[in-house]
Amino acid sequence: MPPAAPFARRFAQLDVFAGRPQRGNPLAVVLDAEGLTEEEMQRVAAWTNLSETTFLLPPTSAEADYRVRIFTPSGELPFAGHPTLGSARAWLEAGGVPARERIVQECAAGLITVRRDADRLAFAAPPLLRSGPLDDADVDQLVSALGVPRSSVLGHTWADNGPGWRVLELESAEQILSLSPDLAGMRDAKLGVMGRFGPADAAARPVGGADGPLYEVRAFTLGGVEDPVTGSLNAGIAQWLAGREPMPARWTAAQGTVLDREGRIDVQVEDDGTVWIGGATVLTVEGSILV
Repeated sequence: MPPAAPFARRFAQLDVFAGRPQRGNPLAVVLDAEGLTEEEMQRVAAWTNLSETTFLLPPTSAEADYRVRIFTPSGELPFAGHPTLGSARAWLEAGGVPARERIVQECAAGLITVRRDADRLAFAAPPLLRSGPLDDADVDQLVSALGVPRSSVLGHTWADNGPGWRVLELESAEQILSLSPDLAGMRDAKLGVMGRFGPADAAARPVGGADGPLYEVRAFTLGGVEDPVTGSLNAGIAQWLAGREPMPARWTAAQGTVLDREGRIDVQVEDDGTVWIGGATVLTVEGSILV
């Protein structure tokens, strides 16, 4: 029997964690994904060749508004941050109406709450699957790949909420921006690096001066790719920082600066420890896709 003929499904592409097009992290969304096989979803994700493509489906949980499956060009993820915000925005723009005050997204990692703050969206960070310090051998391998001395590492941790992030905190945001890592040396690691802007560094911040980002973040993923802006990584970092030292109730991280992006991740830590990760989302493409 010949394969079924493809038909048009609603499609959108968005920029996430930026206030204007082509400045954040792009996401492709297939809004009418019911009936697609896993193989078809994977093929579409490989074709878009974006860091993630999502597929919206009817929920299987009575508590959820919709279900999402998240694919990279090479495999499926249980959770990711910018696909969560971008999928929620695409669902709303397509006429989705949440059953409750907040949107509830179902994904392989469970139920994720998404709230609307004026024109911005934020998700409640899911619990970490793995936390705690990295092994010494891991740290040695990673600093070697980054080309920095071990003494420049101020802290390190697992921050795995699905994708498997490791995190190194270096001495400053300036050091983060100057990195030219040997990505092949990271082997199978997915690495986030972060550095804080000091009080004297306001002029060096990408925007905002003294009111600008508190941290600069970079994310290096499998295959030697630098991710422009990464919600899951920033969620894990925020959970680590909030449990490690007194932090402001709200702060902003910058990411993507070296890639000519303007990624801004809004972080809020509530009194009960809930971490919200938010930012702007911009609809850049809408139409249909044949699958």
